Amino acid sequence: MLFSPDHPIEHIRRWQDDYTRFRRDLHAHPELGFEEHRTAQRISERLTALGIEHHAGIGKTGMVAVIRGSETSPHSIGLRADMDALSMQEEGDCPHASTVPGRMHGCGHDGHATMLLACAHYLQETRRFAGTAYLIFQPAEEGRGGGKAMLADGLFERFPAERIFALHNWPGLPVGKVAVRSGPVMAACDYIAIDIEGCGGHGAHPHLTVDPVLVAGHIITAAQSIVARNISPIDHAVISLCGMQAGNMDAKNVIPRTARLVGTVRTFNARTQERIEARLRELVTSVAAGFGARATLRYDRIDPATLNDAQQARFAARVAAQLFGEENIVHDLEPSMGAEDFSYMLQQKPGAYLRLGQGSTGGGSDERHNLFLHNSRYDFNDAAIPYGAGLLAGLVEAGLPVRGQVSDVRGQVSEGRRQGSEGRD
Repeated sequence: MLFSPDHPIEHIRRWQDDYTRFRRDLHAHPELGFEEHRTAQRISERLTALGIEHHAGIGKTGMVAVIRGSETSPHSIGLRADMDALSMQEEGDCPHASTVPGRMHGCGHDGHATMLLACAHYLQETRRFAGTAYLIFQPAEEGRGGGKAMLADGLFERFPAERIFALHNWPGLPVGKVAVRSGPVMAACDYIAIDIEGCGGHGAHPHLTVDPVLVAGHIITAAQSIVARNISPIDHAVISLCGMQAGNMDAKNVIPRTARLVGTVRTFNARTQERIEARLRELVTSVAAGFGARATLRYDRIDPATLNDAQQARFAARVAAQLFGEENIVHDLEPSMGAEDFSYMLQQKPGAYLRLGQGSTGGGSDERHNLFLHNSRYDFNDAAIPYGAGLLAGLVEAGLPVRGQVSDVRGQVSEGRRQGSEGRD
């Protein structure tokens, strides 16, 4: 897909090789949430070289870059990218594979940070907007609460973006496609732990025991009835018990005293979330009691649902259509039951979360770009860098238009001016 030379995507494509090397360096040196010291340092070095103001240590290892447009304006837009890796072993054979055992950029956050950095480069060089762009490099998205930590550190008090946007690569869409929708995009994430206490004993004399393994099996089965029989068929919810620990695998004739189940619950609305928690507590207690055991449920609410503001989703879709062509915008991609702590930022500011195509139609080694997120052979597709960076930049140019700018991307510029006069869309 080719564009005119002054198109943001084509402008950024000139730096493709440089940012590909940068992204692959991040991939080779993955860091977990709140440990992204090297990653933050590498980003800071680039921002410094570009002459971009930035502030570190927000939410522990988070960072915010501040870029002011060519015209003064009280308006502002925030762009956010995550930086952390996963606790998993990479099994791919790419030349830039992880050098850290048990750590891997299996979700493309190395690509997200690189795209936001390339966007910063473009905005600083062109400055074709009025007002302020805040570029947020967030730590610890993978279940460690980095977004919440940045907010607790006064993110929006110090960097008062009026609206905020983020994107995530999506292997199910080819490069050059963007998915945008209003309302639910990602589910709320809750973690559960069920502790069961029975009475251990000899496996040859089970009648003298209260078997917690048997109780665990019945709780697993009963839990699956909650969505099927307590949640409306037109709602969406998932209960997955993903791990069980009981007994000693070398003690084949010993019934243990305790067992533990762990898992996750995913929902889109608070009523469903509350209903599932209440029913789980009732079932866990009553099923265990029916067998003469005791069981307790720990229910931790990790991330709320990611809900796009309708006006900002429409705005983002219009900008994406100007950049990519309307035929490359997907408006009906189903919400994901995965979770995203960008949701905390969307609770405080109107905005939208977009999905960026990163799939490859090539073949061979390119197939790793089509593997789904968290796969041990996944790799971010570097061909998507100018598309993601250009899209982020386009949101700023369209949302914070300079006076008299009425053409192309900058897109929806006259529309963006109108939106600005109506409460920032």
